[in-house]
Amino acid sequence: MQEPRAVSVGILKGGFAKTTTALNLGRELAHRNDRALVVDLDDNGHMTLNLGFEDAYANAENHAETVLLENGDPREHVVNVAGGLDLFPAHEDLESVQSALKEATMGTTRLKRELVEPLLGDEYDYVVVDCPANRGKLNDNAMYATGNLVIPLRPENGYETGLSNTLDRLVSQAREYFELDILAIVPSDLRNRIDQATRDRALLREITTRDAIDHLVPNFAYLSADDWAAIESGDYEGELPGIRYRSAIDDAHDAGEPLRDFAPECDQLGAYDELAAIVERGEVVR
Repeated sequence: MQEPRAVSVGILKGGFAKTTTALNLGRELAHRNDRALVVDLDDNGHMTLNLGFEDAYANAENHAETVLLENGDPREHVVNVAGGLDLFPAHEDLESVQSALKEATMGTTRLKRELVEPLLGDEYDYVVVDCPANRGKLNDNAMYATGNLVIPLRPENGYETGLSNTLDRLVSQAREYFELDILAIVPSDLRNRIDQATRDRALLREITTRDAIDHLVPNFAYLSADDWAAIESGDYEGELPGIRYRSAIDDAHDAGEPLRDFAPECDQLGAYDELAAIVERGEVVR
């Protein structure tokens, strides 16, 4: 087994499969290893609510505040999702936690010191943080605590802005203060042809031909120069790249389950498995 590792899943734009990616990445890490923890740090609580933990989200005790600001034990607030995957749930008042972190001593270090370091390696082999889609102390905490980032993308209007803002306003600025590695850029929910002028094609073209980031695209989504030449000539015979749209992924979300537990026969599990392997190794390997 590789060294224990923490990773954030984040992009500065909502609706880009961040929570779906974080949940299924965490589940595959738990499946491949012994245990994994996913931390819902998104103030909208989509993961926590969708998995059915409404009571934790709306609890009178703000467990995020208890742990990050009052030195509480995070183990007391963890719940099981499926198999070896556990969840540290979001709370409906994460906004007040973010405000308090601005004033707290070493406020950017709290998630690492109070949750990740006590649990990573001893309790869990891997920790995955589902980040908020906006800048702020919660996002800063996630980046600092994990030192690793997976960026999800969807072929929707604004993906260029979401990617650029994440690279320029989040990653570059964080790197002025601490080490932060991008482990993967993951295109999801692709469903259209790539031999015509579709958003799928434009997104894939952007990330697989841009020198600064093409090495971060997983193999299940990567297209080489030869592949693009074959696409242009009509001779491409490879698999359609990216995490493809499947109704099973949406249905698993509606059922409040990871994909592996809802539809273990789904052909897109292989993509999440490769993503888990990337996190284990700490890089994409061609």
